Amino acid sequence: VQLQASGGGLVQAGGSLRLSCAASGRTFSVSNIGWFRQAPGKEREYVAGISWIGGTTYYLDSVKGRFSISRDNVKNMGYLQMDSLKPEDTAVYYCATSPGRYALSRPYDYWGQGTQVTVSS
Repeated sequence: VQLQASGGGLVQAGGSLRLSCAASGRTFSVSNIGWFRQAPGKEREYVAGISWIGGTTYYLDSVKGRFSISRDNVKNMGYLQMDSLKPEDTAVYYCATSPGRYALSRPYDYWGQGTQVTVSS
């Protein structure tokens, strides 16, 4: 699976962005999708995950109620809708996949290039 994240940018606090993850490869539709972020000087955070069939999701506590993860297996796309953005959401965001038979908490094995999200106060 090859992944490419896009949709990042500069937005004011309270604004919204929608990140997209374009995937190639036959196994995407049976893979879990995860979104991660890493801010300068900080460890990478697991922000959100969605199971291969879309029935199970995970959210980092600090983004619950503001971010929404989704997927379109026909288009081989994953999405992260980010609303009510805060300056602390500033980071490089990455999408990744793991085998669908794994729980969302298991390590992800395919990673895309990141997209920068900057939230100004």
